[in-house]
Amino acid sequence: MQEESSVTLGQALGALGDGVIWLFQNILMSFYNFGYAVSHPKLWLDWSDKEAIMRFVYYGGSIEFFFVVFTLFSILTIVGLWNTRILWAVVRGLEGFANTVGRFFAWAGLLMMLQQVVIVFVQRIFASPNLTFGFGLAFDRDISWFSEELKLYNALVVTLCATYTFVQGGHVRVDLIYAGVKFRTKKVIDMFGALFFMMPMAVLIWMYGWFFLWRHLIVPKPSASDHLERLLMKSRALRWNVETIGFSPNGFNGYFLFKILLCGFAAMVFIQAIALLYRSYMEFREGAESEKKYLDKDSLGEGEEAYEGTH
Repeated sequence: MQEESSVTLGQALGALGDGVIWLFQNILMSFYNFGYAVSHPKLWLDWSDKEAIMRFVYYGGSIEFFFVVFTLFSILTIVGLWNTRILWAVVRGLEGFANTVGRFFAWAGLLMMLQQVVIVFVQRIFASPNLTFGFGLAFDRDISWFSEELKLYNALVVTLCATYTFVQGGHVRVDLIYAGVKFRTKKVIDMFGALFFMMPMAVLIWMYGWFFLWRHLIVPKPSASDHLERLLMKSRALRWNVETIGFSPNGFNGYFLFKILLCGFAAMVFIQAIALLYRSYMEFREGAESEKKYLDKDSLGEGEEAYEGTH
């Protein structure tokens, strides 16, 4: 029994050692991979070459790409701990990016409402089966196409305005513990949530969404289990096959755009997780007086306090 236990312990320690070696090997290789990708952009950005497309597909969801991002994040964090002004600069930059993207695409909600009004008028008043925009080479589609396209506006708001809403504090929260704890305890909870919930969730969504997207853009269809060599072999028969199938014969046929938005959502959530982690750390370090420091929050103007007090 003791021999069996010692063997099991030895195997566990050996596996742990192999894991640590694998981790550091990938971190070291990330410097080479990043430098090689930057110095040889045609190998993955020249899409006139079918092999370049497959390299782009592979590396977008690869371990190599993960460790390049992980290493850059680690370096930025270490440098930021040494010079905290860098962390505040990163927070302002990332939150500014989320605010800019969100404020722009929030207008999709207004476009969705206006287009719905136009659809109702065309259907009920003019009894027309088609809707045409433009002069000369006009954009003409069946009314059902525009009706189904409304889902795209909704997807734009949901995916590209999620981090903007997070920065503004607009998400609904189910709070059982957070409100009653001390300020620095709140910051610890925020850091833990950013590091162990937001980031892993964003990585998982990206991994599934990335290959889900490309499986509806090209054939032969790539798989997350394919190695680079296998994808390069598939590239010999590669051709574009963009998904244009709608739910109805004349309905909206740009559903591949939703898959692009899914990847965009995952990337923006990951970026916002970094901003939340750094902001929470800096507020934890500097105390309650630094809460919401540099926060670019929207204002409703006069009467804002009364409005917020009713919600």
